[in-house]
Amino acid sequence: MKNKSIILLCTLFISITTSAQITKKSVLDQLDAQSEKYGAIAMKIWNLAEMGYLEEQSSSLLQQTLSNEGFTIKKGVANIPTAFIAEYGSGLPIIAILGEFDALPGLSQQALPEKKSANAEAGHACGHHLFGTASSAAAIAVKKWMQNTKQKGTIRFYGCPAEEGGGAKVYMAREGLFDDVDIALHWHPGSQNAASAAAALANISAKFRFYGVSAHAAGAPEKGRSSLDGVEAMNAMVNMMREHVPQEARIHYVITDGGKAPNVVPDFAEVYYYSRHYSREVVRSIFNRIVKAAEGAALGTGTTMKYEIVNGVHELLPNLTLQKLVHDNLTSIGGITYSSEEKEFADKIALSLGQKEADIDRALSIQPYKEEARAYGSTDVGDVSFVVPTVGFGTATWVPGTSAHSWQAVAAGGTTIGEKGMMVAAKTLTATAIDLFQNKELIEKATVEFNKRRGKDFIYKPLLGNRPPALDYRK
Repeated sequence: MKNKSIILLCTLFISITTSAQITKKSVLDQLDAQSEKYGAIAMKIWNLAEMGYLEEQSSSLLQQTLSNEGFTIKKGVANIPTAFIAEYGSGLPIIAILGEFDALPGLSQQALPEKKSANAEAGHACGHHLFGTASSAAAIAVKKWMQNTKQKGTIRFYGCPAEEGGGAKVYMAREGLFDDVDIALHWHPGSQNAASAAAALANISAKFRFYGVSAHAAGAPEKGRSSLDGVEAMNAMVNMMREHVPQEARIHYVITDGGKAPNVVPDFAEVYYYSRHYSREVVRSIFNRIVKAAEGAALGTGTTMKYEIVNGVHELLPNLTLQKLVHDNLTSIGGITYSSEEKEFADKIALSLGQKEADIDRALSIQPYKEEARAYGSTDVGDVSFVVPTVGFGTATWVPGTSAHSWQAVAAGGTTIGEKGMMVAAKTLTATAIDLFQNKELIEKATVEFNKRRGKDFIYKPLLGNRPPALDYRK
């Protein structure tokens, strides 16, 4: 009996000692040791460069990575084949980490500091290969910490396709997939390290399709009714409208089909529009005016018009309770240091951006915390932020000064510069999740702020309505 008691005491001592040794720093050090593994995963996705809702191999790779680490996988959620949820643990709290993996069309680029196509259809000009991989790495690190410390609760990874105009998170939110989540974490690649309360614009996008009558453009023009005239008349009216919308608004379009030959009056033409503003209600108003312009253009050109809303996303709802926590963790972890080879690469990229040399100190430093930060992009994370308290940040995965959606972003994202920034993000997500699991008061405080900002009578209504996922919008 005496020996048994000694063994039990020793076992208990070892357990307590081991648990005490599993500090946040040790978890982050273990994550650092896996950087080569996660870098290889990110580069596979970078090379695949699959566009929205077509990310079959990228999604499968992340699913397999998480499954191998003991996560339960739910595939094809929200009627989207490439969307999935990976989960470990049970009970509360439920902490979600969002991940993306879609590429952008027409931005193929090699990992070189000069513009050179990789002869592919798309490129990771927004760094989502890094986004999905870092978020997966963080979910796995948190899972291991939970396992070793016997921490109760649930860690979830949300595999979110088609952020670039496809709005998968909107459909996932509409299906109630975030309704039981306590806190959602996300991040984004960028050219600096920052965790201020960033904004994002609400957005409605749609394809306007005009139908006319084809005819010989020279031999019988009077018999034709040009669908391209309809598109151009619409564009002219919308461009005049720009003077009479709030100055913070953004409207952009691209003609996706303008006919096939100059000597044939086109009987079909299509233009793809985005409308944006900080308020979803203002976006609704602007979009309705764009529709009226399209209707008037069709009337004036003798054509008919139909439109399809492709996507609609809410603005971001800030949460300062969570934002300060993330900023503290990012500051503690710090930015990245360039090697001499990376500095040489960065200087060449900087020249293409009109700079004498790269300001690599911005990649090392953390930007000061601000309670408000302007931004003019849009993200379907906005819809998640109106369903559950949500917080995000950015890290320097690109050469400082680089714009998203550029060949320079694709190039740096395919190098160790991107990988280093990715691991800063993975560690920041991991540290923040651990803090939330260990401090339920933080979750409660964030939830109180969330409910106050959202409003007492708020009811979530997607801007894209009841349409099914636009699975073919990149085809």
